[in-house]
Amino acid sequence: MLGFLKEPVVVTAEINVNLVALTVMGLITRLWGLCYPRAVVFDEVYYGQFVSLYMKRIFFVDDSGPPFGHMLLALGGYLGGFDGNFLWNRIGAEYTMNVPVWSLRLLPALAGALCVPLAYQILVELHFSHRAALGAALLVLLVLSYLKFYNLQRHRPFSGSWWFWLLLTGVACSCAVGVKYMGLFTYMLLLAIAGLHFWHMIGDQTLSNVSLLCHFVARALALILIPVVLYLSFFYVHLALLYRSGPHDQIMTSAFQASLEGGLARITQGQPLEVAYGSQITLRNVLGKPMQCWLHSHTNTYPIRYENGRGSSHQQQVTCYPFKDVNNWWIVKDPGMQQLVVSNPPRPVRHGHIVQLVHGITTRYLNTHDVAAPLSPHSQEVSCYIDYNISMPAQNLWRVEIVNRESDTDVWKTILSEVRFVHVNTSAVLKLSGASLPEWGYRQLEVVGEKLSKGYHQSMLWNVEEHRYGKSQEQKEREVELHSPTQMDISKNLSFMAKFTELQWKILTLKNEDTEHKYSSSALDWITMDTNIAYWLHPTSGAQIHLLGNVVTWASANAAALVYVCLSLWYLVRRRRRIYDIPEGLIPLGVCVQGRVVACSALRCHLPSPADSWQLWVSAGGVCGGGWAVNYLPFFLMEKTLFLYHYLPALTFQILLIPVVLQHLGDHLCRYLALTETVLFNKGSDTVLFSRAVTQTSCCRESSDFSSRGHTLSFVFRETGQVWVFILDEVFVQP
Repeated sequence: MLGFLKEPVVVTAEINVNLVALTVMGLITRLWGLCYPRAVVFDEVYYGQFVSLYMKRIFFVDDSGPPFGHMLLALGGYLGGFDGNFLWNRIGAEYTMNVPVWSLRLLPALAGALCVPLAYQILVELHFSHRAALGAALLVLLVLSYLKFYNLQRHRPFSGSWWFWLLLTGVACSCAVGVKYMGLFTYMLLLAIAGLHFWHMIGDQTLSNVSLLCHFVARALALILIPVVLYLSFFYVHLALLYRSGPHDQIMTSAFQASLEGGLARITQGQPLEVAYGSQITLRNVLGKPMQCWLHSHTNTYPIRYENGRGSSHQQQVTCYPFKDVNNWWIVKDPGMQQLVVSNPPRPVRHGHIVQLVHGITTRYLNTHDVAAPLSPHSQEVSCYIDYNISMPAQNLWRVEIVNRESDTDVWKTILSEVRFVHVNTSAVLKLSGASLPEWGYRQLEVVGEKLSKGYHQSMLWNVEEHRYGKSQEQKEREVELHSPTQMDISKNLSFMAKFTELQWKILTLKNEDTEHKYSSSALDWITMDTNIAYWLHPTSGAQIHLLGNVVTWASANAAALVYVCLSLWYLVRRRRRIYDIPEGLIPLGVCVQGRVVACSALRCHLPSPADSWQLWVSAGGVCGGGWAVNYLPFFLMEKTLFLYHYLPALTFQILLIPVVLQHLGDHLCRYLALTETVLFNKGSDTVLFSRAVTQTSCCRESSDFSSRGHTLSFVFRETGQVWVFILDEVFVQP
């Protein structure tokens, strides 16, 4: 049983000195002087504030991308013992002693350092020479992992290493997208390459249907399901860490705000859940743009005539006010009853019920009529009705429509329900226009009645934020009641998926006001290097840190891309003429048989080379050229402030083309110009004439065999240490 102990346990390892040297060089160049300057450098002023919010567990929303990148930076701060106390207000501000500068910059520096050895490995996996691999300096991690998996799947499918690289590809995909949405471009490229590979597998007759199904399921699991799950996990951790209310949560819905500790949660905790007749409520517009606001009224009236000469109803103004105020309170009244208190037991308001909304302080009814709104003349004016004893009766009945209801009998709920108020007389919908009223309206936001409304735009949706059951019938007692907090014990918690959906939508749709930055640039400027970024300027010595491209690298990358495109087009045109400049296992051949010339359309050549030269050229273009295109061209369609660093992912792929093109020129075009040699093989009365370009400096042929069967010719010739097998198809005889 212990026989294995008779022999020594031997562990052998292969160390790639090139890889080790590149790793060490990458670490030295990226980590040396990492703490200098000990001051805020360019985007540290932007992302540093999020690190501080993580340290303090305060919720925030950043429209620049998903939270994974922010969490990595915060991890560096956490490992360095950062407490979050630093004012990130300007570039160049000196860091205080409590800021662990080295730890905060460590993870980005490590990522940059690892790009150097990974660039080497990606070209090795593409079957280029080690000399060419040494010329590549950058890499996108997820491309490397899939190439490693693809090479393994041809020889050892479903092995341990096969699963490792496939799963690593999925993890890398989710990380790339989780840091910046720019990573989505490369993820799409990888899915396209994986789909193309699987399409080729379908045509492989050696694979059974069950095997193909297993390959498909494995790829779907690793490249789609795992990235989705990990992407959701980034948000789960993000929301679990940031549980406290802060200034950024104001753009979120009332339900989301109420789920955070402090802020709105302190106000709404314990509110009644079901809105009933007699309820005292504040109504918040769901859109939250241009700012969050609440349905509001005050004693001032609309001017008799506006500046453009149009007249108004001179009724009490109704607006949307961006601050909490006692004039934001409204009472839900049953049109068939006079009381403004909640009965016992409460009578809940359901979807489709008709209500009146009474302003809590002025006791006037929310009203609209066929009078043009002050700033939106195609919509109706919304007001609180004042009886002037003229021919303009009150029209104050509103139908409650719960948009996110589960059934037509749903009860109107605090915070959770999103409702539309449809005017019974005119079918107009209560809507926030977003326009800011003039001085007579105190610059508050306009509220209108939208006619002929279709759909459920968020500007038409309202939710109850603060809520209490009214108990006082007298006006003075009711005013005191409106100023008092509620004291009831009902909790409302959002599920993770509900919070994720809302936060994801805000990240995608939130647009900060893009102002022209001193160092912003266009996508075209990146190619020509007509731009740079000043990262830091020493206040006294004048020392500076700039982001600018290396002229040699930039020009070489552009030239390599241009050469690749031109050569590819040239090869494709010649291949249409059946001229194969790059061998791919099909070589034209001329043969003499018994004194007659035999021609063939193609020759299948079983070469000992590990890779098909044409396929290698195409694959390199798909990965490197395609990676450059998908990470660069979309910026021409984006309406956002762009900087030079947005081009770095595309540049990574473009630089990889430099050694690809150089090796190709050395292996094919230069040698193609060399002399060709003619080889005659004799077998009885048959003579085979074979002409090929010299691809090796010397070769020694020991023997050859030739045979002919019907319309198929085949022959074998041996070189030192190698055996080449050729099979001729579609043979025809010429006189």
